[in-house]
Amino acid sequence: MFFLLAKIIGFVTLPSNAIAIVSGLGLCLLLLKRHRAGASLLTVGIVSLLVFGYSPAGNVLLLTLSDRFPAWQYDGRDPAGIIVLGGAIDPGISAARGAVETNGSAERVIAALELARRFPGARIVYSSGSGNLIADFVPEAPIAGRLLETLGISPERIVLESGSRTTDENARFTSKLISPKPGERWLLVTSAYHMPRSIGVFRKAGFDVEAYPVDWRTRGWVDAWVPFDRLSAGLASSDTAVHEWAGLVAYWLTGRSDALLPSPRPD
Repeated sequence: MFFLLAKIIGFVTLPSNAIAIVSGLGLCLLLLKRHRAGASLLTVGIVSLLVFGYSPAGNVLLLTLSDRFPAWQYDGRDPAGIIVLGGAIDPGISAARGAVETNGSAERVIAALELARRFPGARIVYSSGSGNLIADFVPEAPIAGRLLETLGISPERIVLESGSRTTDENARFTSKLISPKPGERWLLVTSAYHMPRSIGVFRKAGFDVEAYPVDWRTRGWVDAWVPFDRLSAGLASSDTAVHEWAGLVAYWLTGRSDALLPSPRPD
């Protein structure tokens, strides 16, 4: 039930979808001769389109998340394993075309390869089933596993978790699958903007991982002042940020995360 509700609420709260819904309602009201209400909703839709499409609002919302956890620094102690959260591969297109199709989060796979070669004794865990509510279930993890093997990672080191549909399930299923031992060091690889929610659910699952953020999407707070030159780019950034913030709030309210906005633990 939570998965279904999360998908519905997530769809409605995305700025691009919300703007379309509000504008559509405004147009319907105008056609029904409800001119004042219709014009008001259309105005809200147009203004929102301009704000989320061209202003740096999306970057500001992203930066509050992506800059929460700093880049990982090696201190001489090798990790026992690297957990990579899915979202870097389009499993539907990959399955249909017979070729691995990555997306804008491909840095997650790149980081996994870099870390695997840097720490040859570490296990590589790829966690991702399918979060698609409409299309056929095509898990991402097996596709990623074949890619890692093709690029030279020994299959004995690769662990695949292909049942999860959400970040919460990523944490719970992975923890149960690998049963980390006390004192082991595990790195968590995911997009920087997704790291706070991911750390929150892993801590809630009792799995103390270290953040290895990638896929930053911005240059830093300098981008908080730079408007977008394409409507689609601004909307995409806003959609990503609002989706993540909505997820943080939902996970915190339902007890799936240990904090509303998780932060690094003090040394």
